This record gives sequence, structure tokens and C-alpha cells, in this order.
Amino acid sequence: MRTQFVNLSDAHWQVIKNYVDSGRKRRVSLRSVVNAIRWLAHTGSQWRNLAGDYPPWQTVYYYFRRWQTDQTWQRLLNRLVELERQRQGRAAHPSRLAVDSQSVRKGLWVSIDTGLDGNKRINGRKRHLAVDSLGLPVAIHVSAANVQDGEAGKELLWQLEAMNQRLTLLAADKAYRGEFAEAAGWCGYQVEICQRPESTQGFVPQRGRWQVERSFAWLNMYRRLSRDYEKTSNSAEAFLRVAYADLIIARN
Repeated sequence: MRTQFVNLSDAHWQVIKNYVDSGRKRRVSLRSVVNAIRWLAHTGSQWRNLAGDYPPWQTVYYYFRRWQTDQTWQRLLNRLVELERQRQGRAAHPSRLAVDSQSVRKGLWVSIDTGLDGNKRINGRKRHLAVDSLGLPVAIHVSAANVQDGEAGKELLWQLEAMNQRLTLLAADKAYRGEFAEAAGWCGYQVEICQRPESTQGFVPQRGRWQVERSFAWLNMYRRLSRDYEKTSNSAEAFLRVAYADLIIARN
């Protein structure tokens, strides 16, 4: 897996091009725009400090928001996950997923969709993931950090119900008991509660759930995701999808 930023190869661009380029003539190279957004995620730079090798930051930001609004990032990531699973000899859609959350501190001047996670003493937002056995994200949601895992986790269920017909089992910790498990049952999913024994100390891999912890750890390679610097939770979700799409591309 690459740790140093490189621009998209021709082969990788052909995959992404199908989702971002309608074929209409433009004054700007969409390939350069996508590379600029990836560069921002890697380096953690501010929009206004975008490197001069790329289009003006206002142009890049326009396309980032446009692809966020019309769910281009979500469709692209979903397709890349399918292709990566097939490349590794799996079915395009998983039958089992692991669900968990990660609280992250907010950046300066971020005030929308934020709150205090009392358990972890983190003031910011909470990232919710549903990942397959390879650690690839199938559903992503960002909420204020004070929203309970079970409540926010239901947003993942609505995404899963719309895209995955093979899914039968969700592995989660005890925070997802109650309303989440009940809602999952309405969707036809079984919830398996996997919890670390209270007597153990430190990190202990839990069967069926350790993959989601690894997926969160992968984000450490993206400086923009070290905190939540985005004005809205929708933008935060978009950058998560950019990062995971980039991670999948780096495998090939």
C-alpha cells in the first residue's frame, strides 16, 4: 500500500472517469481536479493553499461539492469496493459486515453537527462505518460525537438496504443493542454482539469486528482526516469516501 502521494495512472483514471466525466468539453481537466482533491486529503492542506500544479482552488472546491451533492463519491466508492472484492475472488456484495464508530476532534471554527462524546471526552464528530471482511467500507455516516452509536447506526442500515441484497449478518459491540438491533431485524439482518471481556486490557482483536478497527487505522495516512476540519458532516463523509477510494486504487 502506497504512503506517498502520486497522481492517478491512466488505468485508474479510466475507472474514475466513467463517474465524473460526462464527455462534455471543459476548460479544466477533471483528472487534475480529482488529483487535487486526493492531494488535499493526503496532505491536509487548506483549500486556499492548493498546490499550483492543480486548477484554482475555487474550481476544485466547486467540483468537490458538486460530486458530494449528486453522490458521485458514494457511487464511485461502491463500484471500487465491488471491483476489489471480485479481484480477490469474492462476490461483489458481502454477506457479513462489521459496524463500529470512531470519535474525532473537530477543527477550529467547525460548529455544525458537532457535540461532546462523554465516554471518550472528545468534542467533535463521530464516524460510523460498516465494512466487509477485507475492511472495505460499504456504508459511511458522520454524526455529531454526542449521538449514540445505535441511533446513528440506523443511517448505515438505510444505505445497506438500498445496495446490498446478500447481507444477512452484522457484527457489532454492545452499543448497538436495542433500537439498532431491532431496526436491523426489520431490514432482515441478524446482529451479532461481539464484546471484549471486561477483564482484558489493551487492544484485543475481536472475531468478526477487528476489520473495522483496521479500516479506521488506515485513515491515519490522510492528514486531513486526523481531525474533522469540514464545515458540514456531508463534506466529512465525502472526504472519507475520497480517502477509501484512494486506498483501494493504491492496491492495484
